[in-house]
Amino acid sequence: MLVLSSLCAFTACADSAHASEQSDAPQTVYRAASQNASKGSEAFFTGDVRVERLFPANATAHYSGAYVTFQPGARSAWHLHPAGQHMIVTDGVALTGTRDGRIVRLNVGDSLWCPPGVEHWHGATPDAPMTHLVITGVRDGRNVVWKEHVTDEQYRGHQ
Repeated sequence: MLVLSSLCAFTACADSAHASEQSDAPQTVYRAASQNASKGSEAFFTGDVRVERLFPANATAHYSGAYVTFQPGARSAWHLHPAGQHMIVTDGVALTGTRDGRIVRLNVGDSLWCPPGVEHWHGATPDAPMTHLVITGVRDGRNVVWKEHVTDEQYRGHQ
């Protein structure tokens, strides 16, 4: 009985301490149905790409998030992120290449950090679609700087 009453007293203290650490700041919920989903622009992508925005950057969180789905053979143009980007593969196999000609394959659950300023591209393999979650930093109001399209030869360098 003494152990039970001690446990109850500890739990009550822990709950009380936890409640006092909670912030009074409001939380912002971004409902999936309310976010913009769009076809990837032909100016920035080769092939069929869909971008599902999850949340925008704001005054205190200097990053945004999105799911990007690439159909077989689809890929981004060369680009860089002024504040970097995290990428987590959620479906399929991703390819990502850098200007030095290296192409890396990422499987479901693999994640990648692309540091600020590294020119790269990413996309699906030629035979299967791929989806990844990206969390992209924003610097000076920009999260991406687009470059030219990846050529078929550059893309096929993964073979």
